[in-house]
Amino acid sequence: MDKDHYRVEAYGTIDEVNSHIGYAMTFLQDGKFQDIYQECENIQHELFDCGGDLAIVGQKVPYKVTDEMVEYLEERIDQYIEEAPPLERFILPGGSKAAAAIHIARTVTRRAERAIVSLRKQEEINEVVLRYVNRLSDYLFAIARVVNARLQIADVEYNRSAIVFRNKGKKEVD
Repeated sequence: MDKDHYRVEAYGTIDEVNSHIGYAMTFLQDGKFQDIYQECENIQHELFDCGGDLAIVGQKVPYKVTDEMVEYLEERIDQYIEEAPPLERFILPGGSKAAAAIHIARTVTRRAERAIVSLRKQEEINEVVLRYVNRLSDYLFAIARVVNARLQIADVEYNRSAIVFRNKGKKEVD
């Protein structure tokens, strides 16, 4: 398979996400982030599963990435949205070094998602991988905000943004 094949691009970008999460974890070794650190370590293992599932070509084997993995991310997203301050405007990636590193992982995750969509247009894939990666980027957005909140560092609002999140709850969109 050529190095520029859609499949290689997809699982290669997943590997890149994994590396960025590992880098972000170096900023999360403080005890106040133990929950996030452990979750990120688990996510690193799950990203290997994503890459493995994406590498499968035309075989009918049991996939490793499951709906339960997606549901777990969704549960954690909801919990972290509740912990973070309400969001009214778009925010700039940054704040603390940890949050900035997480935002980089998030944007690379979005790129991985686009690569998986391109692959899906060409070949069959485990559709759960696409859902997992989509939810992972939202999870990373949520934990970046929580990390800043726990460090008592305010998110920096985009200064040309009108109020775009008018929900009474703390729902946020990435």
